[in-house]
Amino acid sequence: MSKARSRDANTPAAPSTQMFEWWQEQWAQNANPIARMQLAWMESLTQAMQFEAEFLAAMAENGVKMANCFHGEEAPKTPGELHNCYQKLLKHATEAHMERMEKASSLTHDFRKRIWEEI
Repeated sequence: MSKARSRDANTPAAPSTQMFEWWQEQWAQNANPIARMQLAWMESLTQAMQFEAEFLAAMAENGVKMANCFHGEEAPKTPGELHNCYQKLLKHATEAHMERMEKASSLTHDFRKRIWEEI
């Protein structure tokens, strides 16, 4: 019996340069769509963060207005005026929240559209 190792079914073949180049090309082609999908996800995340920042800015503005309802030059003098001030603040907060919800609901649609464009 020869001491040279015979190749059987369990011994893996040494990778050829052509096979390696083919695999590398296939891998590079398949990595691009994944990177584009990740980019689409990150763009959607950026939009969501922008919407949240806009909402927080509106709430900060409401906080300043609420402080003015208690003291300041234009502070309400009667309970009715204070009620009107609160109603304006509540209306502004409600509008900001509804705009936030509308943008959030459109985000999922936009994200799905971006993903399908990449697929």
